Amino acid sequence: MKDAAADSLVAFRQVNVQATLNLARQAAAAGVKRFVFISSVKVNGECTFPGQTFAESDVPAPQDAYGQSKHEAEQGLRRLAADTGMELVIVRPPLVYGPGVKANFASLMRAVQRGWPLPLGAVHNRRSLVALDNLVNFIVTCVTHPQAANQTFLVSDGDDLSTPDLVRGLARAAGMTARLIPVPVWILQVGAALVGQGASVQRLVGNLQVDISKARALLGWVPPVTVEEGLRRALAGMQKS
Repeated sequence: MKDAAADSLVAFRQVNVQATLNLARQAAAAGVKRFVFISSVKVNGECTFPGQTFAESDVPAPQDAYGQSKHEAEQGLRRLAADTGMELVIVRPPLVYGPGVKANFASLMRAVQRGWPLPLGAVHNRRSLVALDNLVNFIVTCVTHPQAANQTFLVSDGDDLSTPDLVRGLARAAGMTARLIPVPVWILQVGAALVGQGASVQRLVGNLQVDISKARALLGWVPPVTVEEGLRRALAGMQKS
């Protein structure tokens, strides 16, 4: 994910496309009835406009090598499923958080735990996340539910947060008070661009929302873990590590 390869798309294709299809072909040959593929919301795109959400019916619009490779894997799996009769379920999660979470989410948790002031008080975005336990529960549902066969699903906690809401939630889980400074978003974006961190800051200030009404209606699925509990478990996992 750090794009250290000379050609990141080639590197992602080796695992996300070639290895996935190799496994799926072996599964079909072994008589596996259903194959559940964990794709990514990046197949839909990188962001949504305020008040809008991604849906399974959207035209795919991956913006980076990782998202493109996941899209290609989905296409290859659909062809394979059509040829073999093996049922296929595609799951596109947004950011997954929980014990062991890495990258920007882990950095944010550490900053909150240390009581650092964060310049995010003026951010008014909405982002969908999914707790690890909710994702696992949804995968199990997709393995067994008869209506999941040959469907694509978006999944989330069903409770979208702004970045300040996320910081406050992490602070509550840590027994602390959030320290948020209202710095204008455009200043954050300009400063981040100057130091080569534009994409990271955009994930903190931009919108990315998914609509999980299909999962609710077709599978009767309700996220079993609240955002508050998911954040508590994520922090507990960090403290143990």
